[in-house]
Amino acid sequence: MSTDNAMKISADHLRRDAFLYVRQSSLRQVFENTESTKRQYALRDRAVALGWPIERVHVIDNDLGLSGAQSQDRDGFQRLVTEVAMGHAGIVLGLEVSRLARNNADWHRLLELAAMSRTLIMDEDGVYDAASFNDRMLLGLKGTMSEAELHILKSRLQGGILNKARRGELELPLPIGLVYTPDMRVVLDPDRQIQDTVRMLFDTFREVGSACAVVRRLRNEKILFPRRIRRGIGKGDVLWSEIDHSRVIQILHNPRYAGAFAYGRTRTIYNAKLKSVQQKMPRSDWQVLIPQAHEGYISWDEFERNQTSLEQNAVGFSPGLRGRMPRQGNGLLQGRVLCGRCGARMRVHYEQFEGNLRPYYICNEAVVRHAGKACQWARGPAIDEAVSALLLEAMAPTAIEVALAVQEEISQRVEQAASLRDKQLQRARYEAELARRRYLKVDPDNRLVADALEADWNGKLRDLDTLQREHERQNPVERKRMLGLLIEDVTLLVDEQINMHIRWRGGRTQSLAVARPRPMAVIRKTPEAVVALINELLETDNDQQIASRLNALGHRNWRGEAFTLKKVMLVRRAYGLKTRFERLRESGMLTGEEVARRFGVSATTVHQLGRDGVLKRHRYATNHRYLYEPPGNVRLAKGVGGRYGSRQPRLIDAQQIQQGAS
Repeated sequence: MSTDNAMKISADHLRRDAFLYVRQSSLRQVFENTESTKRQYALRDRAVALGWPIERVHVIDNDLGLSGAQSQDRDGFQRLVTEVAMGHAGIVLGLEVSRLARNNADWHRLLELAAMSRTLIMDEDGVYDAASFNDRMLLGLKGTMSEAELHILKSRLQGGILNKARRGELELPLPIGLVYTPDMRVVLDPDRQIQDTVRMLFDTFREVGSACAVVRRLRNEKILFPRRIRRGIGKGDVLWSEIDHSRVIQILHNPRYAGAFAYGRTRTIYNAKLKSVQQKMPRSDWQVLIPQAHEGYISWDEFERNQTSLEQNAVGFSPGLRGRMPRQGNGLLQGRVLCGRCGARMRVHYEQFEGNLRPYYICNEAVVRHAGKACQWARGPAIDEAVSALLLEAMAPTAIEVALAVQEEISQRVEQAASLRDKQLQRARYEAELARRRYLKVDPDNRLVADALEADWNGKLRDLDTLQREHERQNPVERKRMLGLLIEDVTLLVDEQINMHIRWRGGRTQSLAVARPRPMAVIRKTPEAVVALINELLETDNDQQIASRLNALGHRNWRGEAFTLKKVMLVRRAYGLKTRFERLRESGMLTGEEVARRFGVSATTVHQLGRDGVLKRHRYATNHRYLYEPPGNVRLAKGVGGRYGSRQPRLIDAQQIQQGAS
């Protein structure tokens, strides 16, 4: 031990423990560069020679196989820093500075803590006191050289890799469906099942044009998709499982399937937690792209078309892009509604209702990505009305001036755009009318000119119709733009009522709730009071009479329409009400045929007796259908006709006949 090193070590240092930090950059170095590891462990003897007992020399070696470029995920280094900060370490030993850290930020942080806690640092060259300016400057220089060394090593490696990639000879992991031959050529996987499954994916996308539809079809047809294990146990094995949306997108975006060699599609960056993540780069920033480098499943032209389709689909699908630009449709909150259950962005679905398109906000994230079931949905009109009212009435007083300024700017822009569209419509109407007049003035016998003018007129009418529909479409688009300047998003939670949590631009939040729209089955349901009234009227009236009575009392159906015979019959059947005929029969009324058999006459005679008032009857339908009251103990005396007088048929009490006979 040199005199300088001995002078730096005090009794206070020896009172504390010694910590030996051992690290190798990779597991391959751990297994192959064993001499370096032995040299690091040998520093324990140096610590003992400096005066530390062997039992107080702690070895931290759980970072073997980890890079020193950063402290993230290095538990051993974190423990070492903690021991130094708490003053438990008298000396820190490492073979060289690069073993402790390859990053200046981590290295200088350790030096600052060592200086505050009066902890010594020792490497193979000597002992250093971090509290000493000269020693700290020397340690800082060593740390800088260690970081520069790592940079030079990386640059050499990256230069060689890039040079090989530019020739298209760099061996990269291939996606499923492509393999390397022994002479390192890329060919289609010889496994026909894998090859046919990959081809089916591209064929399906070529047909449906949507990654979501590809997932849905493959899952509906119970087709499993292969994937190859990249690392660990079973490396190289092929597993078959259901495909999801992210996997389809990954395959469709991979240029290797089009026979192209690409390098630099991703770049390693560090996030806020200093953790390395892969960032996708645009094609213009790829370092190498060599089309037709090997055999593929699709052509390069088809790959380009697929990318265009995916980019267009991404406007309505990607969480970062959806809602950025207003689209067609009258859903006011298109792209700004979040699901209160799963947190995904809800979509807008339109259905035809009474001649118009009615919007529905639906969370189908599980449907799209995993062919599952919708999370929740809600009808749009009530939500749009509540948000519109909130925009007008519930703004904070402090935001009124800003809102007025924004509204004025928006109004000017909307009015300017509307004015231009109105002028376009006026010009289109004028041209259509001019084409009509030209057509009407032409000689009908001159068919060549007439046909040309008729075609021109039809073309102007089509242009006018297109402009008219575009003018109507722009109105909801402008409303959405106005809303987007004030509201960030709206979170929906559909329960007994619809709970809305609105996040305004600037961070202010507000919550409100609206009544959940009644189901259509409830809306179409006839009120109980009307059903009870129909049931009561059936005791005395038929369906047509009941419809007239209901209309006179001011009752209407769920559409606001007057009651008719068919509507009353529909209500009666839906609620199982007994008909007028059934009620009369239950009270003992007889049909015309039954009365005719009793009197021994024809049914026509019975109906005539009913019309003459001889038999009491009750109408049960609109087409002159009647039931007759039981005649009782009577006989029918037939009518008598003649020149000198006639007698109408009549009913005679059977008891009176018996008394007269006696």
